[in-house]
Amino acid sequence: MKTKALFTFNFPRSKILELEDLGFDIVLKDEKVLKYSRELEDVEFMFTYNPFSHFDISSLKKLKWIQLESDGIEQIPRDYIKKNGIIVTNNKDGYSIPISEWIIWGILSSYKKGNDFFINKLRKKWEFNNSLKEIFGETIGILGTGDIAMETARKLQPFGVNMLGLNTTGKPVKYFDRCYSNQNINLMVKKCDIIVCLLPITNKTHHFIDEKLFQEMKNGVIFINASRGQVVNEDNLIKFIQNGKIGAAVLDVVENEPLKQENPLWEMKNVIITPHNSWISQNMNKRKYKLVYENMRRYKNGEELKNIVNISKGY
Repeated sequence: MKTKALFTFNFPRSKILELEDLGFDIVLKDEKVLKYSRELEDVEFMFTYNPFSHFDISSLKKLKWIQLESDGIEQIPRDYIKKNGIIVTNNKDGYSIPISEWIIWGILSSYKKGNDFFINKLRKKWEFNNSLKEIFGETIGILGTGDIAMETARKLQPFGVNMLGLNTTGKPVKYFDRCYSNQNINLMVKKCDIIVCLLPITNKTHHFIDEKLFQEMKNGVIFINASRGQVVNEDNLIKFIQNGKIGAAVLDVVENEPLKQENPLWEMKNVIITPHNSWISQNMNKRKYKLVYENMRRYKNGEELKNIVNISKGY
């Protein structure tokens, strides 16, 4: 018997047929205008990103599993999902490569003064810059030691840097020279020339990086955020960029997106901003399909799914 599945992401027709051959009847819908109809009555599995603001999943009485396109899960109705025992899986390993590359690009752009040279190019100005630095021997701290952090640390090792990581207990993690627990974060950030934020947004991590933590950082630290803007108190961030405590910032996320035109971050020469863009690559849909195919195969065979999310922890 085929399992009814709702997709709000449309793979090529040949790929949809391959997925249906696993034993599924797939219904394709536009996420932006998704609404309930009798066609969805028997949906047991849902592959989606975020229709939850306008679509009530309680209408899907037989729903057992949601596969998210995203790594983050802040968009899902957690209470309903927990109460009804719905399994949620995410795409946590689907974006590790492009985001880790973006982070390294941000580090090198800051150290090699990419913004300065870009501005000079627009002005057609040939000006020697004597302030370039190398990252060899620098200490880089990553807040969070999940898949993206591990891939970033792996890529950074050949540069000859010292890699520090932060996680809940301070447990050792591959590719990191040392890991610190959340309780010892102050000890860690004091050592770092570069700090990369990869923390998920949860009740415990909202404004996790605030004035007190910024004050503990090295003078002139490079701050990079590729996780969620709400993890950082943005007013504090702006303050410490303005007073020079933060030497440069590279931001793919901000507290309120899109960033308003009047936000002072736009005008800061030592700030690089990208519009929540770090996860994009030419290979992301290939990885997405590979995960969806494997999890659908496992589901039909009664095997444990990949990337099951702990709803209580938020990741």
